Amino acid sequence: MTRHRPDRYGCVAVILHWAIAAAIFGLLASGFAAAGATDPAVKAAILRVHLPLGAAVLALTLLRLVRTLRELRAGTRPGPVEDVPRWQHLAARATHVLLYVVPLGAAASGIGLVALSGAGPLIFGGGTLPDFWAFAPRIPHGIGARLLVLLVAIHTAAALYHHFVRRDGLLRRMWPVSTASASPHQP
Repeated sequence: MTRHRPDRYGCVAVILHWAIAAAIFGLLASGFAAAGATDPAVKAAILRVHLPLGAAVLALTLLRLVRTLRELRAGTRPGPVEDVPRWQHLAARATHVLLYVVPLGAAASGIGLVALSGAGPLIFGGGTLPDFWAFAPRIPHGIGARLLVLLVAIHTAAALYHHFVRRDGLLRRMWPVSTASASPHQP
């Protein structure tokens, strides 16, 4: 499973997908926890996890974007699921594009927020954290986080719909364990 096949993604794509998913869940959990933390020491401790996770999501998303663009040019990616209404195909494509754009935008606003606030040395070295709401990138960063929650929910719901309702094997295409021997019409 090192290369894409018409019916499933290759090993690197699968690893990137699930690594980004795990990092995004940790990123969202730590970000919302930090936003709700009232104790500055707790907030700083949470941000010491949040910032490296954000850097990881940024790096992995950029890597995945470069790979995806290469694969699209080469025509090596698995094709769309057959017998799907056009609106679902367009919705899936829009969701996938936004799953690249929104994390990159959230990362850019997060970097801007840390840079403008001078919080980096304070988070990792100690000191009083600034009021992040006083800095303009805080608003798009929060909006990006909420959009990301919505996109992950849509993406997950669509995958589960394909798996349990349509039973078309879509989820298997990105699953870490090969189920090539299973019929594409069985869950």
